[in-house]
Amino acid sequence: MQTSLRYNYQDYLQLPEDKRYEIIDGDLFMVPSPNEGHQRILSNIFYILSHYVRQNKLERVYFAPLDVLFSEEDIVQPDIIFVSHENKRIITKDNIKGIPDLIIEVLSPSSGNRDIGIKKKLYARNRVREYWIVDPEHETADVLLLKGKGFEGKRYCFKDTICSSVIQDLRIGAKEIFLE
Repeated sequence: MQTSLRYNYQDYLQLPEDKRYEIIDGDLFMVPSPNEGHQRILSNIFYILSHYVRQNKLERVYFAPLDVLFSEEDIVQPDIIFVSHENKRIITKDNIKGIPDLIIEVLSPSSGNRDIGIKKKLYARNRVREYWIVDPEHETADVLLLKGKGFEGKRYCFKDTICSSVIQDLRIGAKEIFLE
C-alpha cells in the first residue's frame, strides 16, 4: 500500500522563499514567475480595482504574492484578491485567513489549467462569491458567480463592459484590461 505525501501550512512555511508555491488538497505546486503580458494585464486590473475600491471605501484589494489560507492543506496565491469591509476580519498581518469576496486569476501557459480546473473547484468549495478568469490570449474575462456548489457566469469580450456582483456598481471596459 502506497501512501501519498500531503503538505500542510507548516510544511509551506519551511519552503524556500525565493520561489512561489501553492498547496491544494495537500498537493504542492510551484508557481512560476508570470510573463510580461500577464503582469501588464494584472497591473491594469489592479490599478482600476484599487482606485475604485479606495475611492468608494469598500476595503482592500491585494495582488500576488499574498497567501490565502482556506485550510491547513489549501494555501493559494491568487493574482488579485478583494476583501470587503464586512469580511475584513480575515485580513491578518501575514495573510488572508478565510474566504475573500472576489478572486481574479490571469491565465498563464504554466498555470492556466490549474486556474480553470482545481483552483476553480477549490474556490467554489470554499464559497468564494465571485471568481474572474482573465484570458490574455483570447482577450476575454469569465466572471463567475457562486451558485449552489459551483460557479455560473458570463464571458466578457474585448468590446464588452465587465460588471461585478460583489463590488457594487463596478464597471470596467474589458479593453482597459488588455491595453498595451
